[in-house]
Amino acid sequence: MRAVPRAPRIEGRGLLTLLLIGAVGLSALSVPWGGDLVHPGGGSAVGSIVKALARVELSPEFLRITAYAAWTTLRFAVAGVTLALAIGLPLGVVASGVLTRSGGRKTASIVVARFVLALLRSIHELVWAWLFVVAIGLSPMAVILALALPYAGILGRVFADALIDVPEEPLRALRSAGASEIKLLVYGRLTIALPDMLGYGFYRFECAIRSAAIFSFVGVQGLGYQIQLSLDDLLWNEVWTLLIALAALVLLVDAWSSQVRRRLVS
Repeated sequence: MRAVPRAPRIEGRGLLTLLLIGAVGLSALSVPWGGDLVHPGGGSAVGSIVKALARVELSPEFLRITAYAAWTTLRFAVAGVTLALAIGLPLGVVASGVLTRSGGRKTASIVVARFVLALLRSIHELVWAWLFVVAIGLSPMAVILALALPYAGILGRVFADALIDVPEEPLRALRSAGASEIKLLVYGRLTIALPDMLGYGFYRFECAIRSAAIFSFVGVQGLGYQIQLSLDDLLWNEVWTLLIALAALVLLVDAWSSQVRRRLVS
């Protein structure tokens, strides 16, 4: 008797692809595709926004407001990322497990550190901001902590992986010279992983600038606060000026990052 052929099984990527297609299909079915999907006056509103780009607000008074708002946003981003580095780097070192060679203490320290990092980054900075507003009120410290905690979790996780992925060849040379695990970390792992860690740190600094710009509800009179005021008054030319200032901050950080990394590798 001939064996009855079995139906092909769907495994791995095929199953994941079907699940993703099904999720997209269900999402599309939940969209109200009727006439209310597009706002009747949306086209004219978009036209007004685009036209305002040709006449951005460049009056000296508004440029002073924009410069101060950009400086405020930058200060909070710097403070938040600095605190995030102070928290995330030690946790990342512990989570990498590079300071202890083996044993239950190494496993326990890795598990605890990675759990803390996961907890910090699992809560969005906006949620952290609301929690700190409830705890300490409308305060600049609420913004700094709301930026620092989730970014510490993200940076710590990435730094831990970067330290683990360091090639073993240069580390063997240091070990043969009698270097301890701390010296291996300082002169081996950190030195080799520093360009990648700096690159990702600068990227997170760009993200912190964008995040700090939207914390207007906490009382920070940065770019987000000014954008909200201009949007309420439908002053699109002012909105474009503020958005250009925000983009300029991000481009400056990107240029700074490229310069620092170029000097490290040269």
